[in-house]
Amino acid sequence: MKNYRNILIAVTLFGSVCTMQAQTDQKTITAKGTDGVEEEIELPESMTQELDSLLNLYNSKTYLRADADCNMPDVNPTYAPAVYKERLAKLPTIIEMPYNDIVQKFIDRYSGELRHSVGYMLGAQNFYMPIFEEALDSYGLPLELKYLPVIESALNPQAVSKVGATGLWQFMLTTSKRYGLEVNSLIDERKDVVRASYAAAHYLSNLYKIFGDWNLVIAAYNCGPEKITKAIHRAKGEKDYWKIFPKLPKETRGYVPAFIAANYIMNYYCDHNICPLTTTLPDKTDTVMVNRDVHFEQIAHVTGIDINQLEDLNPQYRHKLINGYSKPSILRLPANLVNNFIDEEDSVYAYHADTYLTKRKEVKIDDNANYIVNKNQVTRVASNLINGNEIGNEDTEASVRKSSSRRSSRSARSSRSSKKKQSRRDRNKSVTIKHGDTLSEIAERNHTTVKKLRKLNGISGNTIHPGKKIKVK
Repeated sequence: MKNYRNILIAVTLFGSVCTMQAQTDQKTITAKGTDGVEEEIELPESMTQELDSLLNLYNSKTYLRADADCNMPDVNPTYAPAVYKERLAKLPTIIEMPYNDIVQKFIDRYSGELRHSVGYMLGAQNFYMPIFEEALDSYGLPLELKYLPVIESALNPQAVSKVGATGLWQFMLTTSKRYGLEVNSLIDERKDVVRASYAAAHYLSNLYKIFGDWNLVIAAYNCGPEKITKAIHRAKGEKDYWKIFPKLPKETRGYVPAFIAANYIMNYYCDHNICPLTTTLPDKTDTVMVNRDVHFEQIAHVTGIDINQLEDLNPQYRHKLINGYSKPSILRLPANLVNNFIDEEDSVYAYHADTYLTKRKEVKIDDNANYIVNKNQVTRVASNLINGNEIGNEDTEASVRKSSSRRSSRSARSSRSSKKKQSRRDRNKSVTIKHGDTLSEIAERNHTTVKKLRKLNGISGNTIHPGKKIKVK
């Protein structure tokens, strides 16, 4: 109930749901390009995201709330260009943060239509910025790059773009695998905040080795180094981002200005009357290695952890299943539950294992006549398809049913015919009388009686002649 009230307060302060959803309507901004001509510049997807989708994240509902002490008016003041220039110049950054009309339009976007989303990000940064900074620092990179995920994902760890880029750092599949992130049917480490942050820092470090200019690096992070190299080539070797700006892909032209605007707004939000959400930091966490398959439901029932919290701490597992049997896998838990898990580990694995772990290691095949018939039918249909006689699914199914019916009918007729022939052969069976044979010996060998032999052959006594045939059935 407490969490519900917090979200309700946040929504009240941030405006109506209709206002939140209206944020997604604008996909471009109009600004003067470097040549002085007005052009439409695409907004990054994070700048068209609905605020309520961010507020519904587990961390948001559990640890963020509106600041009741923040009484600033929900009005965005504007300033002269010289003020913005001065503020950008004062930022303690290595990366160049110049001012122009495009940067101004992105600042206006953050301080205006997206001001309530900025309030969310100012609160949510307490979860993520220490991790970002540690990863960037380990590669000796400028710490202001920590604001890249602001424009990449709006600090939404579950973000997936329209082209499939995933997680806070919006890794594409091929790039993520190149930097050691595991992605398969069960796991997607692009959503693992720690591993993705170190992968991103590694990638940014390599891009700087290529271009030697941070603005080009940031642009390359968005569209790939190949496109930046092409833009440089088209600009006859020019390596100033703002000079190759017209040669860049349309979706990348707004990326560096958005990055500069993100740095501005995350530092000067008070000057635009933006209230951050206050943050209650979650409990410290720790990891354990799991070497058997285990489902989140098993962990939650035995340890007592909220399953939503478990999902939030381990977002890389796509189906709530840790595939520890394949290789030792990381499970992140609140620090106070780690020893509980270790003590109860066998109970965790055993809890309703047949319900939650349903993938079989071995199955037995019922190798009977019906299976063989069906396999032959399917093989014949597949052969027809290979030879060009393509039919639809319904026709295929009907053909299999008709084929099965015809085969069954033929089998039945063949069986009846065989029985009739056998019956006729049995009825007309004769043997040749050998020297020394008696009726009783012939009857015994052919499983009949002397009385029946006499009747079949019209014999009144016991006299029989060697070399003659005698009916036995």
